[in-house]
Amino acid sequence: MRIAVNTRLLLHGKLEGIGWFTFENLKRITKEHPEHEFIFIFDRPNSDEFIFSDNIKPVVAFPPSRHPVLWYLFFDWAIPRVLSRYKADIFLSPDGWLSLRTKVPSLPVIHDLNFFHNPQWISPVSRAYFNYFFPRFIQKASRIATVSEFSKKDISTRFNISPANIDVLYNGSNELYHPVDEGTKMQVRQKYTCGKPYFLFLGLIHPRKNLDNIMRAYTDFRDKSNIDIKLLVVGSTKYQSAESKMAYEKLSHKDDIIFAGRVPDAELNSVVASALSLVYVSLFEGFGIPILEAMRCGVPVITSNTSSMPEVAGDAALLADPQSINSISEALISIAKDEKLRSELIIKGNGQILKYSWDRTASLLWQSILKINNH
Repeated sequence: MRIAVNTRLLLHGKLEGIGWFTFENLKRITKEHPEHEFIFIFDRPNSDEFIFSDNIKPVVAFPPSRHPVLWYLFFDWAIPRVLSRYKADIFLSPDGWLSLRTKVPSLPVIHDLNFFHNPQWISPVSRAYFNYFFPRFIQKASRIATVSEFSKKDISTRFNISPANIDVLYNGSNELYHPVDEGTKMQVRQKYTCGKPYFLFLGLIHPRKNLDNIMRAYTDFRDKSNIDIKLLVVGSTKYQSAESKMAYEKLSHKDDIIFAGRVPDAELNSVVASALSLVYVSLFEGFGIPILEAMRCGVPVITSNTSSMPEVAGDAALLADPQSINSISEALISIAKDEKLRSELIIKGNGQILKYSWDRTASLLWQSILKINNH
């Protein structure tokens, strides 16, 4: 079998959520199935670190897909040429985007439908692209894979697709995440928060991640409790709005909110593992891998009571209403004051992470591929 794969999100030093999903699964699948050939389709010169085994042929197809017009050219003109040239049997797209101009059986992994639920967060031209193309991608797909029961139901309901044609894979979490000793925690806190304990916000600073409400809730927490715990914000500020920056400037405890930017991958484990708690109170997620990464580090988690997050966290996290400043603030107070609660959440988190692994995800994704090939 010759499997062509959309690998445009395998970017050296810039792997984000779906990029990590692509990396972890393809690394396993290509090595475990040397009898099959894989065509990796990049939209810019590729890095050798992503050529995991000898049965991979990297192909660069232009143009780089950085804008809706270029998305269209890449997926509907460049990719069909590659699929035809290499006589692909299946097209796998880990980010859910397909080509409408090919008859090759296609498997998209659709992580969530956030762009339909919250169109205000994307540009008008991107919104127009999604509204036109994604319903057609859904219809084009031979099968669909997704990462949570929440997203499966969302896709099935919105597009009237039989649940029997949608496979739930779940995500794994990076096995490099682990607890650290007290000495390391002290060093990390000294570097970032003048030695003080901290709540951790981790992720791209984007409206969906709800940082504005988290900062307001943190301010409320400080006003109510007067406990000197900092808020450390780790992630790129590329998508932070001017309104968000202005809101930050008005906060009474803004000096206790530290923006660290993007932290190198090698240092990230120590930063997560040294936190008093992860505060991952997004407005919408198809899964939420940082929940599992914090649990791997032995760190309590506060997350949202909406979309997929309760499903991923189980009973191993404190759930808060992401729209309620008071709800988030109360969760922060509980974590800060209740050492017994923190210990209980850590123990439950150790159990919860056993349900998820990239080995299992890769195995389920391979089964989805075989269902198409055997159809």
